[in-house]
Amino acid sequence: MQRDTHISDAAAAAAFRRLVAHLQHRHDAQNIDLMGLAGFCRNCLADWVMEADGQLTKDEARRMIHGMPAAEWKANYQSEATPEQLERMQESVAKNAPSH
Repeated sequence: MQRDTHISDAAAAAAFRRLVAHLQHRHDAQNIDLMGLAGFCRNCLADWVMEADGQLTKDEARRMIHGMPAAEWKANYQSEATPEQLERMQESVAKNAPSH
C-alpha cells in the first residue's frame, strides 16, 4: 500500500528551518561536496527561496541561508575546489536534468 507523500506546510516549514540551521552550523560541509553528493548546495537552496518568494534578491536569500552575507561565508569557510570535487559536481548536476 502506497502512503500519501504530501507533507503539510507546517511540517515542511519546520523541516526547512531545521535544514537551514543545520547548514549554518556545519560550515565544514562544503558547497562543492553538497553539489557532488546531492546536486544542490546552499546557493541552490537560496535561489529556490528567492524564486518561491518572488520579492527577495539573490543576496537577501543567500544571507538567509548562509546566516551571513554570502561573500563573508565564502571568505571564511569555502576552500578551493579540487579537480575531483569539480568532476563529482558535474556528474551529480547532470543527474538533475529531467530525463526525456
